[in-house]
Amino acid sequence: GVISQSFGATEQTFPGRKTLDSLRSAYQNAELHHVTVLSAAGDAGAADVGPDQSTYYRFPVTSWPASDPLVTAVGGTQLHLNAAGGRTAPDRVWNDTYNRNVSEYLDGDAGPNPLASGGGRSIYFGRPAFQGDVANVVGNQRGVPDVSMSAACDGAVDVYSSFPGQAAGWYPTCGTSEATPLFAGVVALAGQVAGHPLGPINPFLYQLEAQHARGIVDVTPGSNTVSFTQAHALHTVTGYHAEPGYDLATGVGTVDAQYFVPELAALGKYW
Repeated sequence: GVISQSFGATEQTFPGRKTLDSLRSAYQNAELHHVTVLSAAGDAGAADVGPDQSTYYRFPVTSWPASDPLVTAVGGTQLHLNAAGGRTAPDRVWNDTYNRNVSEYLDGDAGPNPLASGGGRSIYFGRPAFQGDVANVVGNQRGVPDVSMSAACDGAVDVYSSFPGQAAGWYPTCGTSEATPLFAGVVALAGQVAGHPLGPINPFLYQLEAQHARGIVDVTPGSNTVSFTQAHALHTVTGYHAEPGYDLATGVGTVDAQYFVPELAALGKYW
């Protein structure tokens, strides 16, 4: 009932919309069978990698399949918790770009390195109907992300991995590849409450946000602006700040699952 995807490619790496259309049949089939499809919004903030998979675009970009209107794009937040798991401050946009400890651990240097929640405007998909009420933010294009969950590398989760290429064991995991399966679990719970898979949930997300539903938690601090060294020069790609309501850094915000699950289930009860 729910598909979680932790991969993506910058839209500019595709030759054109025709190429993307040739790849969308899986999502169209999922929609037909009431399957929810989620995708990570990316881990390089407002920037992302080029075709060589090593250099970054120096202007704001976004990635597919997160940008596909048939997909729910999941961005990242940074949680502030005490040892007991209680919040000590509001969630903010995940951005470890300027965190030296994270750069040294992941990249072996002092940074900065682009490590932040992906988000921006699609160059291939126009504004879908479900984003009509946030046209002042997205303009005439599809905006990414739709919602966000925990993703910070400074506060990573421990995941047991057992696949070829590395020794089986516990490894710290972060990024929107963490946030997306987290949200998939929440959607699966809502599907259980509703009694069936919910299908595309983007219209429901924006409806709940417009209604100021208790299960939608706005995220207002932070941005997904990133910096990096490339061709022996420091570059900064100015991203998007979190704002009250929908924004291109965290979408509608994050969720409080104890309220969000029944609210989403109620909207998806009949399709």
